[in-house]
Amino acid sequence: MTIYSEDYKKLIRFHGHSCPGLSIGYRVVEVAIEKGGFKKARNEELIAIVENNSCSVDAIQFFLSCTFGKGNLLFKDYGKQVFTFVERTTGKGLRVSLRPGILNIRHNLNDEEKPKRREKLIEKILAFPYEQLFKVHEVNIDLPEEAQIHVSIPCDRCGEPTMETRIVKKGEKVYCIPCANEIFKERRLQ
Repeated sequence: MTIYSEDYKKLIRFHGHSCPGLSIGYRVVEVAIEKGGFKKARNEELIAIVENNSCSVDAIQFFLSCTFGKGNLLFKDYGKQVFTFVERTTGKGLRVSLRPGILNIRHNLNDEEKPKRREKLIEKILAFPYEQLFKVHEVNIDLPEEAQIHVSIPCDRCGEPTMETRIVKKGEKVYCIPCANEIFKERRLQ
């Protein structure tokens, strides 16, 4: 049985279980702190741009306090284990990407082999030197605007308040995106 650090145990409690994705996120955070010098964000001074929506992102939320609610966790749906951290005040950035082939996940394992393989993979991720797991390099990116609070406007179809920047206008009517999509779909069918 693997003996986990206290920090990793806290992360498991937050996330709900240990898994390879969570251990990748844990190691990414270690790199961000050690190599980038980043600290837990009180507000939006640290921005995390994540290129996946896997378990790994929970480690970034838990340890660095980059969250969707604060507007300093940005999701790019690229399906890649890539994480970019940028300090808003300095523009200093660090990109951390998983090296190819590091996981070597085999999908043809029987049910008895899967938990053992999974645990070995977690151990490997937690024990490997980060240089073997990740490519790490400094980056300069255009900083996104700070999070804005916008007025909410009721959708003319469902009545639900919708952020004004997400409203779709059609003639004199305003719609939330789901209702606008339904209206456009209905019109195409007629």
